[in-house]
Amino acid sequence: MAVIIDKNSKILIQGFTGKMGSFHADEMIKYGTNVVGGVTPGKGGQKHLDRPVFNTVKDAVKHTGADASILFVPPAFAADSAMEAADAGIKTCVAIVDGIPSHDMIRIKRYMRRYSRTQKMTLVGPNCAGIISPNKCMLGIMPGHIYKEGRVGIISRSGTLGYEAAQQLKNIGIGISTSVGIGGDPINGSSFRDIIEKFETDNETDVVLMIGEIGGPQEVAAGQFAKENMKKPVIAYIAGLTAPKGRVMGHAGAIVSAYGESAIEKVEILKECGVTISKNPSVMGDTVKTVLGKIK
Repeated sequence: MAVIIDKNSKILIQGFTGKMGSFHADEMIKYGTNVVGGVTPGKGGQKHLDRPVFNTVKDAVKHTGADASILFVPPAFAADSAMEAADAGIKTCVAIVDGIPSHDMIRIKRYMRRYSRTQKMTLVGPNCAGIISPNKCMLGIMPGHIYKEGRVGIISRSGTLGYEAAQQLKNIGIGISTSVGIGGDPINGSSFRDIIEKFETDNETDVVLMIGEIGGPQEVAAGQFAKENMKKPVIAYIAGLTAPKGRVMGHAGAIVSAYGESAIEKVEILKECGVTISKNPSVMGDTVKTVLGKIK
């Protein structure tokens, strides 16, 4: 069983009949993902991509047994869509959406507190590439062909750096168990710590590659968790070594405002936690290969 999603996952597309929802749903179906239907309010009862369309997530779950969903809805409607998925019993929801207001993410996270730990939906994103377990399930917008099945877990804030790592690993014959894009926004549904904890208990993952960047305390928190709780090796690459403090670099999450949030400081703290550091993005694959060689 893979982390978060696997070949048995039943996928629902929220915003199914829209341009982006249609395009990426088609890509997921071609990859072999079990897309069982979609939701577009007002279009229930129709068929799209040879799958049923429903007016609500609750109705879709009732008729299809869907346990995971992906959001292709405008930012203004994303919070309501995520909360609707949680109330309908969806176990995993990926918010691809870019531009969700921070106060809406706070509202979602507060709303999710009503659920117990065992019943709480796993929310990944927003502003992310999604999740892929190669040859099993793709719940995202990544190019599936660059991912080789294997035993390396990847967690990345950056979609493109996650792609780069996957391609490097494939080029040297190393595969991935699951790759999770947690998104670059300052407030996200799942953190590095949340996901590496899942990888630690996954019997299909031997080593974890964490791709972070400047801004926020997430990488440091994950490193401290790894030091205290993980037996599996953790490797990290932190982007933004030349970024100045106090200036937004790229997107909302990439801003340094306190100690431990610059790339240099994060690297130093992660080293102290026993995390192996990839010096630059071009050697992520080679760094993973070296670490794997030590544990075999």
